[in-house]
Amino acid sequence: MKRVLAVAVVAGALATLTACDSVPLSHQTQGAAVGAVGGALAGSAISGGSALGTVGGAVAGGVVGSEVGKRH
Repeated sequence: MKRVLAVAVVAGALATLTACDSVPLSHQTQGAAVGAVGGALAGSAISGGSALGTVGGAVAGGVVGSEVGKRH
């Protein structure tokens, strides 16, 4: 139950961050942040909660998000 609540809170925060044009961050920085959080959640879920899986997912997600943000 705590995990579901944490995911819901993070998803809400990400939706707020990505939907707001007044955030003083570049699209690349926003993409990296969103990608890192999403990657960490995915890595944690895939690896069964291991720290290495979470960190690996965050790094991969951050890189992908940054690249996508560059092109926006």
